[in-house]
Amino acid sequence: MEKFTTLSSTAVPLHIEDIDTDQIIPSRFLKSVSKAGFGDKLFRDWRYIDEDIVNPDFILNSNVYKGQILVAGKNFGCGSSREHAAWALADYGFRVVVSSFFADIFKANALNNGILPIQVSEENLDIIFKDIENSPYCLFGVDLQNQTLSNSQELHIRFDIDPYKKECLLNGYDDIDYLLSMIDEIEAFENKQVKF
Repeated sequence: MEKFTTLSSTAVPLHIEDIDTDQIIPSRFLKSVSKAGFGDKLFRDWRYIDEDIVNPDFILNSNVYKGQILVAGKNFGCGSSREHAAWALADYGFRVVVSSFFADIFKANALNNGILPIQVSEENLDIIFKDIENSPYCLFGVDLQNQTLSNSQELHIRFDIDPYKKECLLNGYDDIDYLLSMIDEIEAFENKQVKF
């Protein structure tokens, strides 16, 4: 997994609440167990009219809004527990998703796949949406070590993250990598145990 320390990026505003995992990645595309290629299917039913006609009104098809940060409405990632939703977001290029509430399973899947879900208050989410609307090229800064989200419009928010998942993201570890990073401590512990 790629390390996550800091990020400076513009943001894509998706001002829709209750986005479920079937909207993030429709179930008909869940035929692969490889993480590659899901970015093309991200929000597929919203990005396209029928199968091949691009929906010019959907935000991901805009020439204005780009970036590695997705700002979404309340209750992002609800519905089924499919990990493919996180795969699709990551494969598309998103490193951060900001919302005022995340479904627990989606949040875990995101963190396990190198995506940082940042939960903010509803008031701060409204401010972020307004800042992007007023200045589509507004830069946001994410500092994982200090757990802050800021922008060029004087917004500065501290966010919470599980300390274990924070360490994994900072070092680019999955759960196995984390255990392997502690191999010396594990062996020392084993050597201290009473042998029967």
